[in-house]
Amino acid sequence: MTPAGTPSGRQEFDLEADSNVRLDALVAARIDMSRTQAATLIAQGHVLVNGHRAKAAYRPIAGERISVDVPAPVKREIIGEDIPLTVVYEDDDLLVIDKPAGMVVHPAPGNWEGTLVHALVGRAGDQSALGGEERQGLVHRLDKDTSGLLLVARTERAHRTLSAALAARRIVRRYAAMCWGHLDADEVVVDKPLARDPRNRQRMAVVASGKPARTTFARLAHFDSVDLLRAHLHTGRTHQIRVHLAAIGHPVVGDDVYGGGGGRRLVRLAARRHFLHAAWLRFRHPTTGAPIDVRSPLPPDLRVSLAAAANDDSILADPDPLARFGFFDETQTSQS
Repeated sequence: MTPAGTPSGRQEFDLEADSNVRLDALVAARIDMSRTQAATLIAQGHVLVNGHRAKAAYRPIAGERISVDVPAPVKREIIGEDIPLTVVYEDDDLLVIDKPAGMVVHPAPGNWEGTLVHALVGRAGDQSALGGEERQGLVHRLDKDTSGLLLVARTERAHRTLSAALAARRIVRRYAAMCWGHLDADEVVVDKPLARDPRNRQRMAVVASGKPARTTFARLAHFDSVDLLRAHLHTGRTHQIRVHLAAIGHPVVGDDVYGGGGGRRLVRLAARRHFLHAAWLRFRHPTTGAPIDVRSPLPPDLRVSLAAAANDDSILADPDPLARFGFFDETQTSQS
């Protein structure tokens, strides 16, 4: 299976110096794929060293030429599924979906069924075809275990307009996050470039040669072991909030990938869930230009976690405790 975003065709490179690196690891780093995907290509004979097949464990030496044939991705038909969706805004041009945690957005190896895309295909009403069938009009995406608001275009014109607005930072996205420890100030700006982690292609990392990424974190509340934050994305890199918080030593609570998974019982957070919720979306309508302001209340599981962190069970009965902590007030300062 060709990884998403990897161009098909032949790629060749010469090893300039001995690196003492296995062939699968070397191919993964050069072609931007996971080591497992590289090993699969090698096993299938798509990787040659000086014109000959080699094993994944082989360690190429200086002067050897590595040829990698990346097959074209297999086109899979997406069959609509009857999966309930929470639609918080809808008109002829667009939808705003409130995605639950645990739902994968795009089909991918290991998730060929039950995704948000399958739900959109199965739902009445066409979505934009821009970007292909597997995008179904999605203007941006959320990680599997991140809940909250997603913008979906229903026409190609709306898709182009909204995508341009996203690129120009005219779509305002605010996330509620809980991080371990306490920020150094009530507002912290993290401006660090991101790219695939060279040591683990399934993760992102701060890499000097990566794409620019900027996030502003505002502390809304300070509890014993955690801070409640409002995160503002200035760019939209994969795992941006999670990596930026981990990079400053305050990973997202419950984030098993970036160092925040331990101690989740302290804040009564369920397994395979991190405290990150896309709660606020503001943008101009792609056709009328009218302002649209959409908000998503904190889900019940995160409300339980917030109540535990704050040692305040009254939060459980609050229809949206984010408002209590000033999440929707841009001038809000920290509470303790």
